[in-house]
Amino acid sequence: MAFYEHTVMTRQDVSAQQAEALNDTIKALIEENGGRVAKIEYWGLRNLTYRVKKNRKAHYSLLALDAPPAAMAEVERQLSINEDVLRWLTVRVEQLDLELSPLLARRERERERERERGPRFEDEAAA
Repeated sequence: MAFYEHTVMTRQDVSAQQAEALNDTIKALIEENGGRVAKIEYWGLRNLTYRVKKNRKAHYSLLALDAPPAAMAEVERQLSINEDVLRWLTVRVEQLDLELSPLLARRERERERERERGPRFEDEAAA
């Protein structure tokens, strides 16, 4: 089996739950075909640099996969049928990176700073 990093962009008017349900569908397809999903990261609704199929934003998801090529072909076939999917990119990698992506790691660092800083002045005045 081969290792893949698979990124999916879904339409902006789809809810976050529907975008995560698509991730679950991909996971089920991979597991049915003898592969495994090592990591799923939902990055949320993000701005696009340019319009894609008349959309200015998209829900992003990153999946780290260990799957046979036939499973990836089936996933890509299913994604091409799905109208909610704007784009996807599958890259074959030498090994899976199971750490947090730089995007989520930065968000986590920002949350830690907020916790260390404590409540802001406006929050204290409202309380």
